[in-house]
Amino acid sequence: MPEFAWTGTNVQNRTLSGRITAKNKREARELLERRGVTIEKLRGKGFDLSALGKFGAGIKDTDLARFTRQFATMINAGLPLVNCLQILGRQQENKTFGNIIHDVTQEVEKGGTLADAMGKHANIFSDLYVNMVAAGEQGGILDTILERLANHLEKAAQLRSKIKSAMIYPIVVLVVVLVVLAALLLFVIPIFQGMFAEMGGELPGPTQFVVGLSEFVQANILFIILGIIGLVVLYNLYYKTKNGQKVIDTIKLRIPIFGTLVRKMSIARFTRTLGTLVSSGVAILDGLAITSKTAGNAVVADAILDARQSISGGENISGPLEASGVFPLMVTQMIAVGEETGGLDEMLVKVADFYEEEVDTAVAGLTSTIEPLMIVVLGGIVGGIVIAMYLPIFDLIGTVGAQ
Repeated sequence: MPEFAWTGTNVQNRTLSGRITAKNKREARELLERRGVTIEKLRGKGFDLSALGKFGAGIKDTDLARFTRQFATMINAGLPLVNCLQILGRQQENKTFGNIIHDVTQEVEKGGTLADAMGKHANIFSDLYVNMVAAGEQGGILDTILERLANHLEKAAQLRSKIKSAMIYPIVVLVVVLVVLAALLLFVIPIFQGMFAEMGGELPGPTQFVVGLSEFVQANILFIILGIIGLVVLYNLYYKTKNGQKVIDTIKLRIPIFGTLVRKMSIARFTRTLGTLVSSGVAILDGLAITSKTAGNAVVADAILDARQSISGGENISGPLEASGVFPLMVTQMIAVGEETGGLDEMLVKVADFYEEEVDTAVAGLTSTIEPLMIVVLGGIVGGIVIAMYLPIFDLIGTVGAQ
């Protein structure tokens, strides 16, 4: 079994570190949490076979959502659990996912619970998934829970698709701008530079700037590429640290336009996940712990964990969420109403529906705003370079005409 190095704090808030042997990261985390350790870092020291699942197999969110929907339908139709799993395992187009379902089937046939069997494949079945299945088994409403899970996974997939559509377009346009600019500076400007050298005379200021920039890029192109790669690597390494993640995620929330979108997406994800868990019978403390891991932003996750600590001390959820400054007043007030009326799950789902619509509107507005802006930027850069290159020619024509 692989070995994991860990760093964390105990109940007295003392920093501890060590190594633990477990089947996978999920099991290592659970073992440490049982010992009262709040984990800050958990890093594999050996080869973890369970990590091959989602990364190497290409198991998509849509595959898991489709499996869950079909599973719910079969259970609701009265088919035995093992038969459902056998049928679903055989019909999977993704062979690796089929093998995982086969392993789950074998564990259930041996007398284990479905939740425990799925928990052994933590790279596929998340904490949220396993906890909801466990609640369904204990309450005898597995078909209802699977239906809710399917709805949740489909909604989550739609939200991720919206996020990608919001981010991909500006990134693609930015790459195009950089490629066009590099092509002009590396291949087009040197041709004009040779012409200007034959013409002689002093070049206009804008032309001198563009020629100088072209010479700099030609002389340092390798260092520029290595520098960009180095910045990306350093960013990723810094983001993996606890402090780095918090700093970068705070900046993300404060970026004009994009920050608002990130905040709305995090709120939608948090409320949808917690609402689904609470309505499925998962304890609120467990639900908040799971939801904090799926928030997608360290600042939001910290606010959720503060709310969890508040509840464990006998207080409510809405107070710490409002104090964090991350959640809008409308959200915290609706959560407070849900707590007072005993309809927290329904209120959370309503908030999620509202903010998912807000994300739709924000993405549409962002796309329609960025498209003309990027066109103007690209046109301005290319047009500015073209004008700078033709200024000496215009000067020459003017001089010839005057003679």
